[in-house]
Amino acid sequence: MSDYYQTLGINKTASQEEVKAAYRKLAHQHHPDKKGGDEKKFKEINEAYQVLGNKEKRAQYDQFGRVFEGAAAGGGAGNGFGGFDFNSFANGQAGNFDFGDFDFADIFSNLGFGNRPQKRKPKNKGRDMEIEAVVELKDVLKDLAKKITLSKMVKCSRCSGSGGEAGTNVKECFSCRGTGWVQQMKKFGPLTFSQDAICPECKGEGKIPEKPCNVCQGEGRLKEREEIEVVIPTGVDSGQVLRVEGAGEAGKRGGGAGDLYVKILVKPHPIFERKGDDLLAVANVAFSLASLGGEIDLQSLESKNISLKIPAGTESGKVFRLSGKGIPHFNGWGKGDLFVETQIITPKKLSKKQKELLEELKKEGL
Repeated sequence: MSDYYQTLGINKTASQEEVKAAYRKLAHQHHPDKKGGDEKKFKEINEAYQVLGNKEKRAQYDQFGRVFEGAAAGGGAGNGFGGFDFNSFANGQAGNFDFGDFDFADIFSNLGFGNRPQKRKPKNKGRDMEIEAVVELKDVLKDLAKKITLSKMVKCSRCSGSGGEAGTNVKECFSCRGTGWVQQMKKFGPLTFSQDAICPECKGEGKIPEKPCNVCQGEGRLKEREEIEVVIPTGVDSGQVLRVEGAGEAGKRGGGAGDLYVKILVKPHPIFERKGDDLLAVANVAFSLASLGGEIDLQSLESKNISLKIPAGTESGKVFRLSGKGIPHFNGWGKGDLFVETQIITPKKLSKKQKELLEELKKEGL
């Protein structure tokens, strides 16, 4: 039997992390599925790691030079992968052992064969939030300060978000030694696998308060209702989304707050129809005024009267353009235009005098 330390190319004083690092490097190099891989060498590397990667087996190996059958850490590991069918991984089975729904892709990712990203501590940043804000069309003519009430996680006022009682410190998590990750051992038949998992003690943060806050129970935040003021800029349109930095939920134990995304919904107007930054409107014009010409007053979004000159002989459907009377451009200078379509009114009920006058016009060929 070859020396396991020589197989992995390490000294007997190597730490468990050094053992794992050496194994991953060699296993990746000699894996039989890789070009130039060596199945025999790969089996020897796995056999060595199954012993040296386990503290109990390693201690037994250092003392006796071998691992005895029935060892508590997974008896029979000293036999390595003899007779093991590597092709059976695809079917969830190996040899005579049924692995059911066990995900070998996850195992091999942990061993360095997959594309598993580098382990990082979970971020403490708070969750982003999304809401809708409904405004009137006239509200987009200038900046609008709108108050919004949110139910969200906010920073604990007692501990100022630290998660610990005043005067106490935050210490390194004993379970994960500050890494935020722990190893979980899983045994399937004669095989024992190691998987990384988020530390259940510190929830992956690597640190825990010596004495948790009595109000937030150590999380550093609480769920409350909070009123904030959102400035809706001039010229905003339906469907646009505004980002309010730091207005989302507070993070755990002093973590940064998330952002608030506000989706704008502009209510339809009874008179004006919006097309981009232009406005469309319909103006009713009396038959006599359309024939003889004159002026009419139009009401604007700002509740100011706008005078529109109607030339003599104007027909129904004629569109007039009033420059600069539309919506201000978003984040820019100037405004859109107002387009007014004329609609000639034909009276349905006439007085006696009106009928007489129309009869005269009829005789004149009008």
